[in-house]
Amino acid sequence: MKRSYSIVLLILVIFFVISFLTNILGALNPSVSLSFDLSETMAGFLPFAFFIAYGVMSIPAGFMVEQYGEKKMILFAFVLAFAASVLFAGLPSFGVFVFSLFTIGTGMAILQVVINPLLRVTGGEEHYAFTSVMAQLVFGAASFVSPQVYSWLVVGLDSPATEHSGIIEILSGIVPPEMTWVSMYWIFALFSLAMILIIFVVRFPKVELNEDEKVGSKENYLILFKNKLVILYFFGIFAYVGVEQGISYWMSKFLQIYHGLDFETVGAKAVGNFWGLMTIGGILGLILLKVMDSKLVLKLFTSIAIISLAVALFSSSADISLYAFQTSGFFLSVMYPIILSLALNSVSKHHGSFAGILMTGIMGGAVVQLLIGFISDFTSLKVGMFFNFVALAYILSIGFWAKPIISNKTISLKKKQE
Repeated sequence: MKRSYSIVLLILVIFFVISFLTNILGALNPSVSLSFDLSETMAGFLPFAFFIAYGVMSIPAGFMVEQYGEKKMILFAFVLAFAASVLFAGLPSFGVFVFSLFTIGTGMAILQVVINPLLRVTGGEEHYAFTSVMAQLVFGAASFVSPQVYSWLVVGLDSPATEHSGIIEILSGIVPPEMTWVSMYWIFALFSLAMILIIFVVRFPKVELNEDEKVGSKENYLILFKNKLVILYFFGIFAYVGVEQGISYWMSKFLQIYHGLDFETVGAKAVGNFWGLMTIGGILGLILLKVMDSKLVLKLFTSIAIISLAVALFSSSADISLYAFQTSGFFLSVMYPIILSLALNSVSKHHGSFAGILMTGIMGGAVVQLLIGFISDFTSLKVGMFFNFVALAYILSIGFWAKPIISNKTISLKKKQE
């Protein structure tokens, strides 16, 4: 099939928008909690509403893509995101916010299912590893930028009216003065509308999946669900997304409560840096995977992530806690791709169906936050965040029990014996 690098570029833009809309919740958490007077359990319900959409939609979306095609499903996903963003920005109440989060999450789940095989086809199977890494770098860059945009908006909107200019002046007329964080949802609406217009005029190639990449029949899923390894790896993805969000979502509020740091500036920047360091860590991880076994890399990075999180939670120094939280993002970076590759390399067939099951594990970002919030209401946020250690311990265990059929290929640093 003829390669289409313009579509590859478009897919990278879509990855940027997905991340921009998804990973802002941690920066918003303290502001949302104050605006709606939320308990920690209810604050945990917000990411639950977003990420549970992955559990609901990942597998059905695969069937829908095969029926309706990639372009229609991408358009549908961005229409959902646009409508939900405008609805909440125009009617900023807690109930509408929860509904909007689930609707946006549904759109993002659909996009994740669509664009990965589309990237393989349009960029070329032989270049898929490279284009996938590029996509992850773009994803991480957007996660870094999004909290910075939030901080810039709220600081600008909180300044005297005489200092407003450009987009700040426009938003100041439509955003409630006591809820300046809502301005982000007008930005989300603008991004989504732009994507709808772009995708509408772009001609998409027909994606021809390999037989093993197709969603598969119900029988395939039943076979996989009977496989103990499938369940174990499902919980691996569940645990990873749970701890990724369990740190990024709560860290700004933690720094505010325990160290008195401003959540609209310092906290938001810390969340952005968390994602930025995750991107940098991913680059190092790629290099290490060329010279070390993936299970060893997973054990090493997970162990240091546990130490970083412990320092962040227990340090009495605001600066040390701040930097330790951000550093943990660096060491979380390799977990998702390694768990995913170990999982797919541990079964000999039905990879398309298995990938759909693994994607439903993203709902760990929903369940873990609800548990952290619930525990926090009965104890404290610090104790609630201990649940992240449970998830990290499970991820660490994968490095010991995983036995993939195919191991990652490494470059030997030893000279061959003559």
